[in-house]
Amino acid sequence: MRAFEFDDIVDEWRGSERPYLEFLRKESLSVGLYVLPAGSVDRQEPHTEDEVYYVAEGEGVINVSGEDRPVRSGSIIFVDKGAKHFFHLVTKDLALLVFFAPAEGSNAAPRSSQLSLS
Repeated sequence: MRAFEFDDIVDEWRGSERPYLEFLRKESLSVGLYVLPAGSVDRQEPHTEDEVYYVAEGEGVINVSGEDRPVRSGSIIFVDKGAKHFFHLVTKDLALLVFFAPAEGSNAAPRSSQLSLS
């Protein structure tokens, strides 16, 4: 068994200086903490895996495939793989637990076979 304390994960994230900290990874699942400060811009791209967000703290709006929905502490959002999505109008710092199934990036094509548009 592995168990985690949210405050410990936040402390580790603070030391990382990155918006996303993956803290659990298995072949079938990965989990991380994604933090967006109030007023920030979410620049994520669609993922190749299904994704669930749990809003642990904060308030804002998520846009999934052109549809906006307000989110706040306690909100749970499912995003289909490949769906364009982003958070915006972040009025209180968002701390999001992010669950990918299978693990983030595991369905992505290997870099050597990806089409380059440059």
